[in-house]
Amino acid sequence: MKEIEHINAFIKYAAEDGRVAPVHVSLYLALFTQWCKNNVQNPVTAHRNEIMRLAKISGRTTYQKCIQELHNYGYIRYVPSFNPFLGSLVYMAHFPECIATITVKS
Repeated sequence: MKEIEHINAFIKYAAEDGRVAPVHVSLYLALFTQWCKNNVQNPVTAHRNEIMRLAKISGRTTYQKCIQELHNYGYIRYVPSFNPFLGSLVYMAHFPECIATITVKS
């Protein structure tokens, strides 16, 4: 149930946030899937190729730009590893507690 509440909160905030595009939603859902596989525990180890495949993102530049924007917008905390074998760490935000840190812009 916690997962459904989380994704519903994300969709609500993303719908109101003019900065969030469909590619951000797709990327977030891919990260959310990994988070659920990790028993809803932070951090999630994100391997770029796997996340890109799940999110249907074909360009590394697009992936990097969008994951950094999700971080900057406050939806995730992204800690890049710069090591393709280790993967980066992603901390999923806790809704609605984190909403104070998200600045919604139209």
